Amino acid sequence: MQKTSPAQNPGAVDDPAAVCVRSIHIMADGSLADFQAVIHPGAANREAAHEPAAARGRGPAAFHASALWLRAAFSDLRWDIHQVAADGEVVAVHVTMSGRHTGPFARYDAAGAVSQVMPPTGKTFAATQTHWFRLADGKIIEHWANRDDLALAQQAGWIPPTPRYLARMAIARRKTRASSSARTAA
Repeated sequence: MQKTSPAQNPGAVDDPAAVCVRSIHIMADGSLADFQAVIHPGAANREAAHEPAAARGRGPAAFHASALWLRAAFSDLRWDIHQVAADGEVVAVHVTMSGRHTGPFARYDAAGAVSQVMPPTGKTFAATQTHWFRLADGKIIEHWANRDDLALAQQAGWIPPTPRYLARMAIARRKTRASSSARTAA
């Protein structure tokens, strides 16, 4: 197994580790073209089960949709890379994701309907994650992750919920569902 740091791989696109590190960084501000450069057209994000319908598809557009979903809820998004380990076409990247919760964060059910919404708290967070990737033809074809969602939820002020925050959650869910329905109807 090859262990590397981002400094050892300053962006060589043929290096699997560099491709994966790049894919994490563009989550914060990358364009669709940026995703097309590193995501295989048949790529699957195994973490998209509770994301918007557009993020559940395959390829660069689905990964870009995941990024847009996160950006809508969290400002100042950043991923600090701690370690990268590569074994052929499989790469693991240990990171800390940080940001500020400034927009509604919606989770979706299996049918794609809004199931829960966390209204913005304005609080900052920093939570560790490990992202796993498989590459084909020099691009990411599969992604899955282990995240410390409990730390994010505690730091963002979602848990333990106060009665006032529970009421705000119910209102935010109603508004997000109405907004989602209006977009679907259009």
